[in-house]
Amino acid sequence: MEIVPSSKLVPEDPAHIAIIMDGNGRWATKRSLSRLKGHEHGATAVRETVKGCLELGIPYLTLFAFSSENWKRPEEEVNHLMGLFKFFFKKELKELKKAGVRVRFIGDMAGLPLDIQELASLAVEETAGNAALVLTIALNYGSQAEITKAVQEIAVKVKSGEVCPEDITEDMINRHLYTCDLPDPDLIIRTSGEQRLSNFLLWQCAYSEFLFLDVLWPDFDKSCLEKALEDFYGRNRRFGAVSA
Repeated sequence: MEIVPSSKLVPEDPAHIAIIMDGNGRWATKRSLSRLKGHEHGATAVRETVKGCLELGIPYLTLFAFSSENWKRPEEEVNHLMGLFKFFFKKELKELKKAGVRVRFIGDMAGLPLDIQELASLAVEETAGNAALVLTIALNYGSQAEITKAVQEIAVKVKSGEVCPEDITEDMINRHLYTCDLPDPDLIIRTSGEQRLSNFLLWQCAYSEFLFLDVLWPDFDKSCLEKALEDFYGRNRRFGAVSA
């Protein structure tokens, strides 16, 4: 996909953008196509967004690809999505590696088909040394389950005497989340016009800026990303303080 890293980041830029990619099905329906075709075109938007982040110097991008609730969808659609994940990474892994993209995953990976797990592990291993962009794919991910897992892990430590209840801090909880080695998202974008988080990064979004776009995900491109950044620049991020 001929993506070239850049270093245009300035202090006011968001370091971490997270996107809820929504609207593939509606995009297809508007064109009298199957929902499956919508997902295929959505993969093109992923490619363009990664390219855009590299060109704009955004160091962290997280994409909500498949939620733990998406298993409720028709079996044909779920199977197609799994096949699309495999096709995308087999096709794009070489270019991602060449462009300096480090790929990582968050979510219950053990709940995915074995071939998906193996391909994900390969993508992580092949790109581990890259630093131009950290691309995190939320796959079989649910934020409430993530927080529950963190609490359970800490509870085990309390039970064993390793940790006292009064020692539990926000930082300790952070260290038990899937995103422990990522900065919290500065900007969360959701496409399709829907205005909800859908169980995405609930803990991590405490001070994120939100942007809900009417554009359907397959139509999202670098120009949409640039407009989102323009909106972000106009925000006054006070983090609970009073602005000067």
